[in-house]
Amino acid sequence: MAELDLDDGTIWYETSGDGPPLVFVHGGWMDGTAWEPQIERFADDYRVVTIDVRGHGNTGVTDPDQYSIGLFTDDLEALLSRLEIERPILCGLSLGSMVVQEYLDRHPDDTAGAILGGAVRSMPPVELPAGVKPFWSPMPALAASLSVSGSEATFRSMLCSIQATTGERWLSVDPETRAAAIDGVGDIPSAEFRKIFDALYRYEPPELSGIETPTLVVHGEQEAPLVKRQGRQIASAVADGTQLELTESGHLVNQDRPRAFNAAATDFLEDLPAA
Repeated sequence: MAELDLDDGTIWYETSGDGPPLVFVHGGWMDGTAWEPQIERFADDYRVVTIDVRGHGNTGVTDPDQYSIGLFTDDLEALLSRLEIERPILCGLSLGSMVVQEYLDRHPDDTAGAILGGAVRSMPPVELPAGVKPFWSPMPALAASLSVSGSEATFRSMLCSIQATTGERWLSVDPETRAAAIDGVGDIPSAEFRKIFDALYRYEPPELSGIETPTLVVHGEQEAPLVKRQGRQIASAVADGTQLELTESGHLVNQDRPRAFNAAATDFLEDLPAA
């Protein structure tokens, strides 16, 4: 892996292959290895870039006391500048889908294409009226849970709450994929877990109206209905958006159905004007 030194931390990233730039941004409490099935598939034809977002993976702890989707997007911009990438194809999963949406909003004419897996616009996946979020904030309860139980147990508790309304296969339909994701959360310090969750919760999504970047939104069949609805909103907001649902897959749709996800991504990429 390589390092991108910033004033307030060091961002770790990895590149492989040669060709049009295909940049992957992972989901919350994961790291760049979440995209391994896609790296293996596309590195022969594309310049594949993965980034470990602040608080995650090799990047780990950085200086700011508070994270935001905007800050994560600043880091992505800095990385693309370092690599001299001007028109990337961006792929984001969950939290990464928020980063990609923010980037599209900032650079409506500078992105060749976007693929959003497990795409979500906000947390919770129902957009609250302006000014309401601070009064409904789960942060005090989250901080208490983290101080007593740590990152992994807190994440398991969050999963139980989600699964109460969506079913136990929400995160992943594959037990090994689900177990690996949960185990990975245990490696994240409680303070970083809190900052990551806070960034997700505070994010106010852009409208995306007027964005002409071709965009593919992919959800798993077991995804939360409210999240699927947000995916449809994203696909309908952009000028050239498509929404796809894959059977036998959950939130980690690119890992549950890697061949189907890769096939859909391949078709999408081959149809891009740049291709």
